[in-house]
Amino acid sequence: MPSPTLTSLATAARNAWAISPLGDGIEGYDGLPAEVVADAPHRRLVRYRRTTPATTARPVLLVPPLAVSTRCYDLRPGQSLVAHLLERGHDTWLVDYGDITFADRGMGFEDWIDDIIPGAVRTVSEAHGGAGVDIVAWSLGGTMSLLMAASHPDLPVSSITAFGTPIDYSKNPAVQGFALADKYLGTWLTTLPTAAMGGVPRHLVRTSYRAMAPKRELTKALYLARNILDPETLGRTEAVDDFISAMPGYPGRAYNQMHSRLFARNELATGRVQLSRHRTVDLANVDTRVLFVGSRTDNIGPAACVRAGVDVVPGARYRAADGLSHLGLVAGVRASEISWPLLDEFLAEEGDQPDGQWPWPAGASTRAGRNSASTSTTAPMNAPA
Repeated sequence: MPSPTLTSLATAARNAWAISPLGDGIEGYDGLPAEVVADAPHRRLVRYRRTTPATTARPVLLVPPLAVSTRCYDLRPGQSLVAHLLERGHDTWLVDYGDITFADRGMGFEDWIDDIIPGAVRTVSEAHGGAGVDIVAWSLGGTMSLLMAASHPDLPVSSITAFGTPIDYSKNPAVQGFALADKYLGTWLTTLPTAAMGGVPRHLVRTSYRAMAPKRELTKALYLARNILDPETLGRTEAVDDFISAMPGYPGRAYNQMHSRLFARNELATGRVQLSRHRTVDLANVDTRVLFVGSRTDNIGPAACVRAGVDVVPGARYRAADGLSHLGLVAGVRASEISWPLLDEFLAEEGDQPDGQWPWPAGASTRAGRNSASTSTTAPMNAPA
């Protein structure tokens, strides 16, 4: 019988090989099974397979941010919002923008709020007999969903949950450098590099994301060595690395809009976003239930930055999920204890309307019938991650 020391050495060697560039990984997670319903460029729509019938009438559409892998919603076993929604009885869909290249440099916010996301909403609603669609979005995905809802109030959107979606960028330290550069150098000069590259290439997006957690990157090798016998810890680290490594880029026009309208001019905080000379989107036109979820320990979308949404979106509410990181809000180890229950409560609040139809029948709860006090409701949940 091998000694415990030899067994540990063998396990350490296997794990070290698995996490090396030559290995196959610790878990090899390929994601939950899903059916591709539509597969056009930058608008791939998938429906996750269920093993039991759905118990809710309204489907959920997951909307990812730009320049982020859809793995954020299905990171690994135990850290999968998709799995959680399926277990809660929701038919769950996801829209995937795919890779972004130089050829896509002309894509702007309009492509998402007028075409990509509305098309997904309509398809999902039609597949469920005209039911209203509950949108669940993370980070900039929430921004696009809100701008879409404000631009197209006739869409069958029954609610929007925005995890870590920044609204007041003046309260977001991560972008103050961009705002200062724009102030002193001008928008044209500060966006010249991205204009020349046709956007932000994928490798720069990945490097920038890693740079936001310098301690993690600097200590990762030592951390892995200390936990070389712990497959769970190695699996978590591997999943985050795979998520970052799959990040696509930003298209040029969309990035320049984000820089000038959101970072430099902080237009979301005013409730009005000027997409072009001839078009301004007013968040006061959002006519659906909205929940913002933020965390004080989110260094990309700090709580104060997210909470500002209740001041510009009618009837919106904010719930705190403190102790979670930006990615942790949707895929953290403790998201199932801290942030996901807030989503569950919100989706269950109005219950399933008769047949889940949109628009709701007379007498059903709409914005006009909501409690106006909910506009600034904050229910902190100060549990640690």
